[in-house]
Amino acid sequence: MTTTSTPSSPPQTIGADLIDTLVGLDPASALYATRHARHKVVNATQASQVLFFSSHTDSLPRHERLLIALYASLLSRSHAMATYYRQELADSDAATVVSDAVEADTVDWLPASRIKAMLVFTRTLITRPIDGDKAALTTLREAGVSTPDIVTLAQLVAYLSYQIRVVAGLSAMKALESA
Repeated sequence: MTTTSTPSSPPQTIGADLIDTLVGLDPASALYATRHARHKVVNATQASQVLFFSSHTDSLPRHERLLIALYASLLSRSHAMATYYRQELADSDAATVVSDAVEADTVDWLPASRIKAMLVFTRTLITRPIDGDKAALTTLREAGVSTPDIVTLAQLVAYLSYQIRVVAGLSAMKALESA
């Protein structure tokens, strides 16, 4: 992502970021201008997207992050995000029995495993965040998820929750703008 600035204007993001793309924001629209008035937020959000879904990480494998993102999107009923993460997962050639369970919301039926524990934790944080307590963390540790990966998982789910809300809010505002 590249930014530009002149002495009389704030930096502007060049090119559409993921949220702009998912919402279908037109750079000529008032809603786009409103969102991009806080260029630091737009840039930081896109930088987080790149960070969490980069192939170059020592943390959770990308296909696991994509499964988590798809599941969070489905649980939150974010159609646009679910479509995006479903395609990213398909493009990664990681479609598995686990992705089928995510799509059907039957992760509880998966055999005990690290990914099952992470998906159950994702569901907890998305649907009942108050239950993301010490017992939930212990379950992750017992399933073989390392402390650094638990931290990354919690940060990823927090980011996805934020992303889901931004997309939902902008989509609602766009619908009102069109009405």
